[in-house]
Amino acid sequence: MQDDLLRVEAELLRVVAATDDFLTEVAGHLVSAGGKRVRPGFCIAAAAVHDFEGSAAPIEVIRGGCAVELVHIGSLYHDDVIDGATTRRGVKSINAKWGNLRAILAGDYLLGRASELAAALGTEVAGLLATTITELCTGQILELESVHNADRTFEQYQRSISGKTSSLLATSCRIGGIVAGLPRPTIDALSEFGRAYGMAFQIVDDILDVVATDEQLGKPAGNDLLEGIYTLPVIYSLGDPGVSAELRSLLHSGISVEERDRARELTRLGGGVELAVEAAEAWSDRAGAALSGLPDTTGAAALRAAGHHLLGRLNAVR
Repeated sequence: MQDDLLRVEAELLRVVAATDDFLTEVAGHLVSAGGKRVRPGFCIAAAAVHDFEGSAAPIEVIRGGCAVELVHIGSLYHDDVIDGATTRRGVKSINAKWGNLRAILAGDYLLGRASELAAALGTEVAGLLATTITELCTGQILELESVHNADRTFEQYQRSISGKTSSLLATSCRIGGIVAGLPRPTIDALSEFGRAYGMAFQIVDDILDVVATDEQLGKPAGNDLLEGIYTLPVIYSLGDPGVSAELRSLLHSGISVEERDRARELTRLGGGVELAVEAAEAWSDRAGAALSGLPDTTGAAALRAAGHHLLGRLNAVR
């Protein structure tokens, strides 16, 4: 799979290249910055569940992985404008380097390139990617509607992360299965794995924002609280009578760094972290169960390993 991921890197650079040198530079900025490539990795692993064992992935699988990665990167360009972020993946964000207008248009360009790749893979893949982009936007809008809302519910949180995180991971797995011609029950199982993994992944990420240090995260911890995004650990701790009144009083639009740190402490004291961990474990179990009927191949093993690694991130900091 490592060789296939290298092929993904080369294909990404090829696809984002434009006739205009400046557009090529802007569009390829985060592509060149690297990344874990989880989504194309899932696409390749899903395709390998029944096929090309020990051989290179077909080019259609590589291009399917590139399509989902370009949607992801395009959404990051837009997210950085929304958040006013100045860095991403260790480099200047697009908006910090070239301004919001160019960042938005470069993100749109990447979504267009992703759609071109998907269209070449067939109508089902094209329709699936279009639906996923809609789900991503819906999830982000739902999150924006809940900014600085201390009454955000579990259901509202879950709907948001299902769209903005889980949907693309499910699609990554589904596209891999479709372009590899896998049986429909296998494709559905892979999609369920990606969806459940995505839910667990986002909950883990939100827990780490509360419990980890800046050094452990590689970015400022507690940033969600500063931005008024109240995630699952906070939602749960707001239900604890022992901390809810003080915690709620800190959740306002002008929150200071000191108030943020106190809010993180209260979230840990209120039991919200433990309850959120249980939720992440439940989704992780669902992801594992989705793979239970799949053969013991390299592709299936890679997906199972990803699921096991996910909760390991929590154990490393708790």
